[in-house]
Amino acid sequence: MKKKGVTDITEALITPSTKRLDPIPDEDLLKTGSTVLDLAITGRRAGGLPKGKYIWMVGDSSSGKTFLMLTCLAEASINKEFNGYRFIYDNVEDGALMDFERYFGSKMASQIEPPATDEDGPVFSTTIEGFYYHLDDAFACAEAPEGRPFIYLLDSMDALDSRYGEAKFQEAKKAARSGTKAKGDYGDGKAIANSRNIRRVVNMLRKTRSILIILSQTRDNMDAGPFQEQTVSAGGKSLKFYATAQLWSSVGSKITRTVNEREIQVGVNCRVKVKKNRITGKERAVEFPIYYATGIDDIGGMVDFLVYWKFWPKDKGGFVDAGSDFEDVKKRRDDLVKWVEKNDLRRDLEDVVETAWQSIEAKADVERRCKYE
Repeated sequence: MKKKGVTDITEALITPSTKRLDPIPDEDLLKTGSTVLDLAITGRRAGGLPKGKYIWMVGDSSSGKTFLMLTCLAEASINKEFNGYRFIYDNVEDGALMDFERYFGSKMASQIEPPATDEDGPVFSTTIEGFYYHLDDAFACAEAPEGRPFIYLLDSMDALDSRYGEAKFQEAKKAARSGTKAKGDYGDGKAIANSRNIRRVVNMLRKTRSILIILSQTRDNMDAGPFQEQTVSAGGKSLKFYATAQLWSSVGSKITRTVNEREIQVGVNCRVKVKKNRITGKERAVEFPIYYATGIDDIGGMVDFLVYWKFWPKDKGGFVDAGSDFEDVKKRRDDLVKWVEKNDLRRDLEDVVETAWQSIEAKADVERRCKYE
């Protein structure tokens, strides 16, 4: 074999490679049910949650985080790229009591399953250790010859106890009744359990192309200084460190209607901020309506986005001008939403919103020459 000379090596070093790391393909993305949220996470209308990844959703009480993540399962049920996936809902809180078939469709309702069952029915995790055991069972099933990947939704991290927490409770109970003092408490043990286990979970998710979604509640940070986060979450730093995306939800304005000359609340505007993003590296915030009667209003969220960013101007009379995007249609906001839905123009609207999003991102980019070109 002829040895390479100095000239050959130099040319090889300075010749640019044609190989590159491709972005996540569209078929590997799962829609969240909100197009503006998908764009906030990945920059693409194709979806927001990638196969083989772990997503951490933190939110205020009643901010819609459970509803949003259950909607992800509904989206998977109508996406052929997720045919054969198991939908595992670990309902630790026992809080999602809505009619699944009504809000998320019969396909999702018929496919959703608990992490385990026994003679008494569904078995949900009660401890952090039990959660990881259930997750390991799901991985074992996914790796079997006829195994199936899965989407696992834990609702929520805060509702889980731990062996350490139970032991400390019994110790404190015994001490209180005997008149003695219990030893100091150094937390509930969940942070340690997460630190030990979630790294392995991330590797197994990638291997099986499964998706893990963990929900957590926000808590007031009583010791926060003026420049520190006012809200925190339980479970330790590893939950954020290993997440592909960290989403924080909060309650925006209330949505009301007038009935018999009285106002009644019919929904909320859900605000979601992408606080960590391994996909685009960008932190973005969006807002979309969630109605008690119908769930996430994706079309309404897209119309509101275009109005907010002045792509579709809104006059003082409340009429939104869709301009050349939709045959110069000019209607009131709610009428425009109904018109898009009636004429089956959702996909067309998604195209418009994606183009608008990319336009905003392009205008916001800092113009500098890349030194590595």
